[in-house]
Amino acid sequence: MENDKFLKISLAIVVLFVAGVVIKIARPVLFPFALAVFVSYVLDPVIGFLIRLGMPKPAAVILVLLGSFVLFYLVGLAVYTSGKSFAAELPKYEEQIRNLADSLPGGPHGVPLRLRISAYLEKVEISSVASFILSALGPVVRLLARLFVLFLFLVFIMAGRGRAMGKVRGALKPEPASQVSAVLHAINGQVRKYLVIKTLLGLANGFFVWLVLKVFGVDFALIFGFLAFLLNYIPNFGSIIAGALRVAFAFFQFGTLWIPLWILLITGGADMIVGNFLEPRMMGKGLGLSPLVVLFSLLFWGWLWGVPGMMIAVPLVATIRIACQNIPSLRPVAIMMS
Repeated sequence: MENDKFLKISLAIVVLFVAGVVIKIARPVLFPFALAVFVSYVLDPVIGFLIRLGMPKPAAVILVLLGSFVLFYLVGLAVYTSGKSFAAELPKYEEQIRNLADSLPGGPHGVPLRLRISAYLEKVEISSVASFILSALGPVVRLLARLFVLFLFLVFIMAGRGRAMGKVRGALKPEPASQVSAVLHAINGQVRKYLVIKTLLGLANGFFVWLVLKVFGVDFALIFGFLAFLLNYIPNFGSIIAGALRVAFAFFQFGTLWIPLWILLITGGADMIVGNFLEPRMMGKGLGLSPLVVLFSLLFWGWLWGVPGMMIAVPLVATIRIACQNIPSLRPVAIMMS
């Protein structure tokens, strides 16, 4: 008995290791496919709306796919262009940082803080930070280059949407087929609800951040708005990281605390309203994820797929939790993830 248990555990570890290696190697194909699945859930309500207006399904699918392709391309191109400008202009802020350091009081052991900061700037050049930003934009560029693969997957996913239920009814007997269909229908509905609400709230939050930064005259407002949209998919941590980045940049740009403080109060208040009131009311508290699960998923998918993996880590884990919640034998796993 003990040998059988040890053999099962060892086999499970080997299978997980092999699966991780396969997923890591197959990233160029699996990442566009996973992203296409998520995008299909977001676009599905738009297609359903066009069909209810009387448009044929093939025409609705083609129209939505073409529109989303153009939108993805334009947004990606605008963000990448702004990112290149940001990386090119970043060395100019080094002088601003030195001027701020000159106004700081002395530090411990009688060494002025400005001398400490100047010594640190000599070790870490701003140009190296700019190079890091350009390298970090690499996944976005590669994503744009693979946009055709993404939308090729989308075409097949949207064309086959709705046929799974018919295949289940044809493959199984009536009673188990109805049970499986009910589970699949519940999972699809909850995943669609989660992704659509997250995307709409992220778009609204990103637009609001862009608008506030534009009003205050903060440079590269588009980048920080786009970051607010992307990091909205990461609960608990995402809004904190996005807020800290835009407030710190505003402080370095203006050299005063008042404008960053107003930005922190306005955008931080909006984040609190969205995270603590709007999102729970629209989505339901049952779809929440544990902060530890969020952190582990970011580390795991970041290790597997790098920055692109971290982009879809939380939606992927949320989808797994929704699936476990609707399967009776896996509900303990969903409870542990909440």
